[in-house]
Amino acid sequence: MFGLQYIWDSILQYEAVLRSPYFPVFFSITVYLSFCLPFVALDALSSRVSWIRRYKIQQKTSVSWKMMWSCLALSLYNHAVYIFPLSVLHWYWRPVSYPVMAPGLLRVIWDLAACLLLFDFQYFVWHLLHHKVPWLYRTFHKVHHKYTSTFALATEYSGAWETLSLGFFAAVNPMLLGVHPMTEMLFHILNMWLSVEDHCGYDLPWATHRLVPFGLYGGAPHHDVHHQKFKSNYAPYFTHWDKLFGTLHSE
Repeated sequence: MFGLQYIWDSILQYEAVLRSPYFPVFFSITVYLSFCLPFVALDALSSRVSWIRRYKIQQKTSVSWKMMWSCLALSLYNHAVYIFPLSVLHWYWRPVSYPVMAPGLLRVIWDLAACLLLFDFQYFVWHLLHHKVPWLYRTFHKVHHKYTSTFALATEYSGAWETLSLGFFAAVNPMLLGVHPMTEMLFHILNMWLSVEDHCGYDLPWATHRLVPFGLYGGAPHHDVHHQKFKSNYAPYFTHWDKLFGTLHSE
């Protein structure tokens, strides 16, 4: 508790920044690009460094700077044209209050798990529908499947509807569950990391799916198969929904 309180007190020193309508977009793009950058470096080096390429899931593929720039440009465009105006409306409609006390550690863990599991379910339903209904796939989701070999900057390579609808799930879940603002920040950070890791294209020894036991978490290999096969592995993170609906496809 004392460690979390110290961190929260340090964050509250910048409360004026947190209350700015510019903060959500700045926070989102900064965290996202920070998580992408290490994998961009791996992609740049993998063709020349064999020990890096050995961890690449699709070893016969490569990522060009043109592909990365195309993905980055679309992500920046979506943030500027869609996410920023909506964040300003949200700032106006729902002013955020910041309590003095930090949440307890167990409560943070519980709320993070609840937010993540709820988002995983919402994403699974959304994703399944956008593959099973041809019009939804052609109109909204097809752009995200331009690249059958995943790489980090392709994480947010999507159209306006996909960006906004999935972003809506991520934004509304902490509100629905009534979590502490600190937990909400941690959820967005965790959610962005797991999403980038899903698309990174590498099966690294310390990857999340290797840390979670019993095959409960799919990770990058799980999602890479989805980008290759299209008709399996619809859940973004965990595997229980795909197992239940018979859509799980192992590597």
